[in-house]
Order: sequence, then structure tokens, then C-alpha cells
Amino acid sequence: MYQEIINKLKPSFNRTIDYLKSGLASLQVGRATPSLIEDLEVECYNQRMPLKQLAAIQTPEPRSILVRPWDKNILNDIAKAISRSKLGLSPIIEEEFIRLKIPPLSEERRRELAKILQEKLEECRISVRRQREEVWREIQDLEQAGKVSEDDKFRAKVELQKVIDEYNKKIEEMGKKKEEEIMKV
Repeated sequence: MYQEIINKLKPSFNRTIDYLKSGLASLQVGRATPSLIEDLEVECYNQRMPLKQLAAIQTPEPRSILVRPWDKNILNDIAKAISRSKLGLSPIIEEEFIRLKIPPLSEERRRELAKILQEKLEECRISVRRQREEVWREIQDLEQAGKVSEDDKFRAKVELQKVIDEYNKKIEEMGKKKEEEIMKV
């Protein structure tokens, strides 16, 4: 019975990992990629929308990004969203598109990105811990209701911890890989 509860947790953990992947992709490491800006929220049409729904994002050169909005009237809205982001990019509005030059990373910017990386990693660890606590409470409630034995409760705790350790290891590995990428000159 407890195995079902633990198995229900895995898709939630996978969503946490996917969230981390998209968050890490948005960290600038000195080269242009569309994932750097595609999830930026843009205030237009009286709502907030991700940039990837509003424009085509291209990388014609290793250090530049072109943003071609479907509607030319929102060029300024997109430029404003990019300027306000923590990415440190300055949009250049040209006739029908926005050009972003990706500067080489300074040591100070690398340290700043490493801090942001640690914040994102901790956010995911907290999410995993929160979910673990919810499942553990659920298992304890089953034991109190007499649906599982005390031995099963402790087996479930060990099994749950194995799953938690597995996902924490994935988070840690992703973090180390991204930190190496950020710190590489």
C-alpha cells in the first residue's frame, strides 16, 4: 500500500527536475541560446505571456540572439521585459526585431550566476523535502488508521528515503555540471 503512495510521488519529482532544467537553461553562460530568454514573462495584451509565444527566437551568431515578434506593436514590451530581467542584457530595437548581444562573462558575473544557481538548486531541494514530508504524514496516517503495520511504516520510510536520495543526487549532479559550465573561462 505504501509503495503506491511513493510511486505517486515520482511524477511530481520529475516535474521538479524538469523545472530545474528549464531554470538552468535560462542561466547565461557566455553563449547565445534561445532558452536563455524564451520563458521570460512579457506584459502585453493586458496579460503576462512567455516570450516564446510572442516571437521567433533565433541565434544567428554564437554571441547574439534575434527576437522577431509576430506582432510588431509589442517590440517595446518585449524589450522592457528583457531589460527588467536578471539576465543583464541590453536589447537593441531595430526595425522589425530586437537584437541581444551576449557579453563575455566577467568573474563577478560568474559568481553572481553561481549564486543564482545555488538558489535554484535549493528551491528544488526544498520542494523535494516538502513533498517527502507530505508522503511521510500520509504513511503515518495509514498506520494510525490500521491500514499498514508499524514495520511497513518503517520500510516505507526507508524506501521513501531511497527515492529522495536518488532525486537529490540528480539535482546535485545537474548543479555541478552547470556550475562547471558557468565557471569555465
